[in-house]
Amino acid sequence: MKVIAINGEAWCHTLTGIERLAVEVVQHLDRLVAPGMMELVVPANARDVPPLTNIRTVRLRQEAHFFPRWTQIDFQRYVLTRRRLSLDFSNTCPFFAPGIEFIHDIYCALYPQDFTSRRDKLICLYSRIMYRTIARRARVILTVSEYTKQTIIDRYHTPADRIHVVYSGVTGYRDIAADFSVFDRLPRLNGRPFYFTLGSLSQRKNLKWIADHAALYPDELFAVSGKPLPSVVAPELEKLKGLPNVIMTGYLNDGEVKALLSRCRAFVLPSYFEGFGLPPLEALSCGTQIIVSNRTSLPEIYGTAAHYIDPDRPDADLEQLLAEPVSDPAPLLEKYDLAKTAARIYAIIREMQ
Repeated sequence: MKVIAINGEAWCHTLTGIERLAVEVVQHLDRLVAPGMMELVVPANARDVPPLTNIRTVRLRQEAHFFPRWTQIDFQRYVLTRRRLSLDFSNTCPFFAPGIEFIHDIYCALYPQDFTSRRDKLICLYSRIMYRTIARRARVILTVSEYTKQTIIDRYHTPADRIHVVYSGVTGYRDIAADFSVFDRLPRLNGRPFYFTLGSLSQRKNLKWIADHAALYPDELFAVSGKPLPSVVAPELEKLKGLPNVIMTGYLNDGEVKALLSRCRAFVLPSYFEGFGLPPLEALSCGTQIIVSNRTSLPEIYGTAAHYIDPDRPDADLEQLLAEPVSDPAPLLEKYDLAKTAARIYAIIREMQ
């Protein structure tokens, strides 16, 4: 089999769910693969690239910035000229050389109406081209839930045996130290019960539920963290900012997020669409109860360890909901482990030989 070239663009970005999966899984793969089996191909501006033993690191002269240039020109040129098999973690692939490719979800294909500006429509179009290319021509497709696997089958008629579910996880997150100094910056949260929500402030995260619920229950305090995306619904953000019981925290680093997860009354994720939904798992690893939407992949991932809400019904009584029993999350935390994700990917690669 060809040498596998891992797309290292994740090392140029802030570590959100997909990037964290890439960074941690590569380090676990390094302990499993034989020397010469894989390469990590990173842009010139990649940061914090770890020393690897069995995976050779190749740093190209080109940098990776916005949109598809790195993957479609620089990385693709490397894959084609060196006759490599690509491995991409982020819903993209070299168009002319798709190899082992992740599709975390097909959100842009299922909800194109969420993308309204010219820029967002271009992102949506590119994402849909990537989904279709991977679904039809990738040698192997990796995804993070049975729900997403089925949506790919339904949308693109991809044979089920070409799609492998390799769940995400929280292995390295447990080692992050909580930074409780965040409560000095956010004194209204200090010593008070509050609910916490985290994620990109995009439409699928359903800020409308938070805004409407907070308006209905003015005695409940909410902390909302995340980076606004161009496709966010501006009126919902403005409504949240105008509610006295909602604190928009701005960007929080990993330690600050862990501190809020450790002390919040519960973590709330009212998304109407998730391919996996990693933040509730991070919350469970902090011993925090989770309240999540009953849609898409979330019931599959969290089973009886979560409290569920209807993302179209903001009138939920959260205190009553939290009084209901849930199962011990320990089995989930053991199941969703990135070392196991890496082991599953390695097994799939071995089966290809």
